[in-house]
Amino acid sequence: MSFMPSGTVYGVLLNFRAEVEALAPQMAQPPYKAPPQAPVLYVKPANTWSASGASIPVPARVPEVEVGASIAMVMGEAGVVAGYVLMNDLSIPHVSFFRPPVKFKCLDGFHGIGQQLVPASEAGDPSSFTLEVRINGELKQAVSFSQLVRPADQLLADVGEFMTLRAGDVLMLGCDLGRPLARAGDQIDITAPGFGTLSNTLVREAT
Repeated sequence: MSFMPSGTVYGVLLNFRAEVEALAPQMAQPPYKAPPQAPVLYVKPANTWSASGASIPVPARVPEVEVGASIAMVMGEAGVVAGYVLMNDLSIPHVSFFRPPVKFKCLDGFHGIGQQLVPASEAGDPSSFTLEVRINGELKQAVSFSQLVRPADQLLADVGEFMTLRAGDVLMLGCDLGRPLARAGDQIDITAPGFGTLSNTLVREAT
């Protein structure tokens, strides 16, 4: 049986060093004038969830979507990580990543979810995770989770300072800079050692 979340799915921004470095000049500008001190989270609600193998509709007004490949922690009881799962956090390309607008990130089907939950006891150190993104079979991005600003344990602890994650909740580790673009008709494959493949095909939304 394929994995699907039973709680809330949270994304995290600015958790890869390259992205923080690239956006550092913007962080110094009003209204914030400084980098965020706590993790910046957002929600991918249930209407966005697409199982691996599902077709994801893209509105006719949207020429391209951004592929946000990530690995996420799935919470168990008592604040312990039960396991990890591949995720594809799709969004309409937009300028600001400080407060991601719902209309760009929360479209129906815009979140691919890996079919395999890898138990924490088998997954190994999250800092050693790597993944690759292929579009129509062509390698478009390689990600190393050794480049996280907040490694998994620290991210979990820092989020716990201001909110409680419950059993079944899901917390993505972040999406690296260089997110590839895809369009209707493309097949997106995200692979990671030990996780299998998360595959989704983009289709033009029916009018």
